[in-house]
Amino acid sequence: MRHGKAGKKLGRTPSHRRAMFRNMVTSLLKHERIVTTEVKAKEIGRLTEKMITLGKRGDLHARRQAVAFIRSNEVVKRLFSEYAQRYASREGGYTRVLKLEPRAGDNAPMALVELVDRPIIESKEKKADKAKKETKPKKEAKPKKETKAKEKKEVKEKAEKDDAKPKKKAPAKKATAKKAGEDTAAKAEPKKKAPAKKKADKKEEKE
Repeated sequence: MRHGKAGKKLGRTPSHRRAMFRNMVTSLLKHERIVTTEVKAKEIGRLTEKMITLGKRGDLHARRQAVAFIRSNEVVKRLFSEYAQRYASREGGYTRVLKLEPRAGDNAPMALVELVDRPIIESKEKKADKAKKETKPKKEAKPKKETKAKEKKEVKEKAEKDDAKPKKKAPAKKATAKKAGEDTAAKAEPKKKAPAKKKADKKEEKE
């Protein structure tokens, strides 16, 4: 007969096993989810549901029993206030065990133990991002038709202004350019030869 042998021994002495379970149940009620081996997860879930049942009962004897097992007074207060209200309409099944990948070192089967109906808590980074978005003033989106009409008007006004402005005269050619042109023209014309002196004039010169 296997009477009085409920639960797993886990290769530990009764005192060691009880101390370990007390610590893990306290952590689960504090953080609302922990990762451990699959065998421990099932044992912790069973004990945690007993503690939540004590919290729902709410009398003095239940509180004394919870204080004798749970290691944190803050967690005991939370058990009899927050968890008692959260699970007031639920009859059992306060925990959930989800299997995970085996542990890398010894290939032990791992599991996630968490409380049911757990509120989603946003991280600090997400809260900071939301605060930044709320502080930034939102720009009003202008309708596309109005923006296009304004752009067309601006283009027309610029064109009218350009037409109204007096056109600049072409700059006069520099004097150097004129002189250069005259010199080239003079060079192009052939030089006229001087008329030959008459023979009489030559004789006179000789005498």
